[in-house]
Formats: sequence, C-alpha cells, structure tokens
Amino acid sequence: MMHSRFEFSGAEVVVVGASRAGIGAAIARAFQDAGARVTITGAEREPAPEDQVRFDYTQLDVTDGDAVRAFASLHHRLDVLVNCAAITARGEEMAPGFFAHVVDVNLIGTFRMAEAFHAQLKAAKGVLINIASMYAMFGSPRNPAYGASKAAVVQLTKSLAIAWAGDGIRVNAVAPGFIVTAQSARSRAEPAHVAAVNLRTPMGRWGQPEDIAGPVMFLASQAAGFMTGTCLAIDGGYSVA
Repeated sequence: MMHSRFEFSGAEVVVVGASRAGIGAAIARAFQDAGARVTITGAEREPAPEDQVRFDYTQLDVTDGDAVRAFASLHHRLDVLVNCAAITARGEEMAPGFFAHVVDVNLIGTFRMAEAFHAQLKAAKGVLINIASMYAMFGSPRNPAYGASKAAVVQLTKSLAIAWAGDGIRVNAVAPGFIVTAQSARSRAEPAHVAAVNLRTPMGRWGQPEDIAGPVMFLASQAAGFMTGTCLAIDGGYSVA
C-alpha cells in the first residue's frame, strides 16, 4: 500500500485529469490512502463510479482559462498539484485542427493549471508534478500531436523548475511507458502491438496505473526534497532496451 511508504496527512492535493480509470485516479487514491485531502477534476460529468463518493470532484475543461482560474480560486491552500489531463487519438492526429486541440489540452492546459495555482503553491512551498510520456523521447507516427505535446511538457517542467525555484516550488515530471488505462484501450485492441510492446519491454509486461502512483508520491515527498526539473521514466525499461 502506498500509504505505508509515504505520509501526507493534512496535505491538500489536486489531481487534474482523474475522472476515468487510469493514471490520474490511481495517483489520487494513493495520496488519499496516505492521508491527504484530495480533489480531482476531469472532462466527464462524473468520475468513475468507485470514486464518486471518495473525492471532491469538479468537471473542468483545461482549455477554458476562465474556468481554470475560477477552480483555482476555490482552493486557498495547495501542497501538491498533479497535472494528468491529456487526450490522444491513435491514428487521427494528422488533422491540423485536432493536432492543435491535443496540444491545447496536453501542453497549454498543463501550463494553465500550473499558472492558476502558482500563488497557492508558492505559499505552501509546494510541489508541481506533470505527467509526460515516453513519447517525449520517441517518435510516435500514430500519435504525433500527443508525442509533441508531451515532449513540450518535459521542457515546460524544466523551465518552471528554474522559474519557480526561488518561490520554493519544486517542479518535476514522470514519463509513463505503456500503461493499461482507458486511454490505451484502442492500442491494446491490436494483438500485434501488445505483443511487440511486451517483447521489447525488459520487464515483459504493460504497466498498471498503480505503477505510476508510487514515483509521483516520491517526487511529492521530502525524500525528493533536492529534486527539481527532472523527468523520471516509468516504463519497465522500454526506453533503455
């Protein structure tokens, strides 16, 4: 259990993009199990059924700057912000309009959330953690917008780490590999793709959302108190194979 390794009692945590079964939801549950008060957001009207009574939930469009600022204004204190909102559509991202939308959600949405909560994070000497992707390091012919946006998230993480270090805010990211989520369902429907991933991954499997939660909690903890501007690969060794 994550709460047996980390302690976040009394911490205020917001996880953006946690309405579906996936990485965001797993991170939110882990922080709550470790004692934090957790608020989640998502694009859907409601979160997953198992989370409807567990978390305070706000439906939030991260491309809507006014809505983002209004949401942030409701939180007078924040210790940890996790930016997990992202979209992709395998095989459909060559259309310029959709490409721009993906970048607006994944990259600019991440910046909107960070900027809106800057004052609260500064007051708390808090932590910002962005969810990037291994596609920040590899070409992704079926997901060019997703790959480009996630590479930019890594660069944004580095830039904010430098810009906000004087405010006492640590800014880091994680780069998940192939993870079993609702978002990856389309690619997991291709048996040859699944087999190819398993074959290349030294650990021989796809990751689970819970595999991402532990490293995120580490980055949010004082165990990582001298870490900022970094991006941890969490991919079962795929990126070094």
